[in-house]
Amino acid sequence: LIVYHSRTGGSRHMAEAAYAGALGEGRARLVPAEEARPKDLLAASGYLFCAPENLAALSGTMKEFFDRCYYPVLGQIEARPYAQMICAGSDGENAARQLARIAQGWRLKAVQDPLIICTHVQTPEAILADKVIPEDELQMCRDLGQAMAAGLVMGVF
Repeated sequence: LIVYHSRTGGSRHMAEAAYAGALGEGRARLVPAEEARPKDLLAASGYLFCAPENLAALSGTMKEFFDRCYYPVLGQIEARPYAQMICAGSDGENAARQLARIAQGWRLKAVQDPLIICTHVQTPEAILADKVIPEDELQMCRDLGQAMAAGLVMGVF
């Protein structure tokens, strides 16, 4: 299950690339955070979470997904693998830490360090503009999606 939130397109492009990579190895679902439900989490054997960092924090819509789904699945998805991708303007580290803390509460198993794509946008105009993620960075997202799906299919996780 790939759950993502994107306001200006960067995280969406990253999630779509990961989804394309995952489909090359097996089944995958790509679900916007606003539409994802506890039943989606329960039905999946692994997770890839993708969100922007907004104001040095995990985006509100992604946080709301976790708020809405956290307790309904608590104790039911332990030890499942997860990875995360963050689209950031500067460093993305705080959003990645926040997401990791939530995943730790669910007792999920991180299968790789966070993939943080930094757009280096700093002006209000650039921050609000549609994002274009360079192909080499989208390839990293495809690779992550493919690796997650392959690991699940092979039972590595």
